[in-house]
Parts: sequence; structure tokens; C-alpha cells
Amino acid sequence: MDKKTVIEAAVNAFRSEKYVYERFLNGVVDSFSLQPELNAYGNPIIYTVKSRIKDIDHLREKISRKWSDDDPISPENVFEKITDLAGVRILHLYQDQFPHIHNHIMSQIESGDWFFREAPVAYSWDPEASEFFKSLGLDAKTRDTYYTSIHYVISPKADSHVYCEVQVRTLFEEIWGEIDHTLNYPVPTTSRSCKEQLRVLSKLVSTGTRLADSIFRSQQDSLSGTDVKPIS
Repeated sequence: MDKKTVIEAAVNAFRSEKYVYERFLNGVVDSFSLQPELNAYGNPIIYTVKSRIKDIDHLREKISRKWSDDDPISPENVFEKITDLAGVRILHLYQDQFPHIHNHIMSQIESGDWFFREAPVAYSWDPEASEFFKSLGLDAKTRDTYYTSIHYVISPKADSHVYCEVQVRTLFEEIWGEIDHTLNYPVPTTSRSCKEQLRVLSKLVSTGTRLADSIFRSQQDSLSGTDVKPIS
């Protein structure tokens, strides 16, 4: 078969299994949005949960973009090679909240409700943040683009071909990610100025996230009585 025919066959393979992905995706979303410890009224750990199933046209374009004559994407391997057919994005306000989200994911793994397809990865250009993620057992990696996000790829069974990519990031990181995605997906920008400005923005995002952590730590110190009070 020619390339176009193989790509269309791979797309149709996903189309026939789309309902299975939607069912698992809904369960993943509910796991986060219905967990009381992550959604306490007034001070929730999770700010919002986003989800999506890969659009058919976008899948067709991605397969074409990733196509290799030596290792083509076919109906037999499309579920193995394209792991973001279902996606969930968890947004939170500041980094100190992340361990609670990570622990929830790990509890789902330990209970056998979810299985990792691959080891989770924390993408960050910030060495201090990378050390923080490593302390939680995550594989910390750096991208030249300064991309920042934590990625988990999970499935409902150890031998399942159904996967869901879970991304976790702060609201500051989400702003950067949306701007970067607009400029660099599916075709990266060729503007040198845009690339440099995105790197500057990533540093501002990191500063904002650290400042948010500091603000909430100060609030906790104030509530616990450990905050130093000025002499009257």
C-alpha cells in the first residue's frame, strides 16, 4: 500500500477504538476531579482539569509528520507510536501543591487502577526545580526550548493498547506552554526574536512560580504563628 493509504488505515484503526479511549479518559478525569483531598472547597490543590481526545484531522497530520519509510506508522503500531491519543492536563497554582497530585497518581498505580507505559518525566530547564522533581522519583530532563511540564503516560491495564497522557503544570507554566504551542506547533517558528523572547518568558514564569510558593508559605507561617511579628 502507498503512504496515503497506510496513514488512512492507521487513522481508521483509531477511529474504531475511539470510544474505548473516551471511556478511559473520562475515568482519569473523574479520578482527579472527584478526589476530595485535591478539591477542598476554598483552597483546592487542583485549579482545573482539561481533557481531550485527539482530533482525527490532527492525528492524520501528526502521522504524516512523523512518517518514516523505514518504520512507518500503520494500523498495527499506531497505538504504540502515538501515545497522546487521549490527554488530560492538570493545572495548579504553585509548585508546593505538586507532590499531592503526584502522590495521587502513584496511589492509582500502586492500587493497580492505572499502569505506567513509560517512566514519568519532569521537563524543566531550572536546576533547582529538577532537583525537586528528582526527590520525588521523577526522571528530570531539559529541552532546549525551555519547555516545562511533568508528563505521565498511563493505561488501564498492563497489556492494554489504550494510553492517556497526563500533563501536570502550574498556571504560570500553562501560559508559557500555550504561547509556545501557538508559535511552534506543528511547525516551529523561524523567528530568532520569538525564540529568545520565549526563553525570557520561561524565566519570568519560573520566577512567578517561586514567588507564588513564597506567598503561600508566608501565609501558612502566619496562620501557624511562626511568622515573625514586628516589634510595636
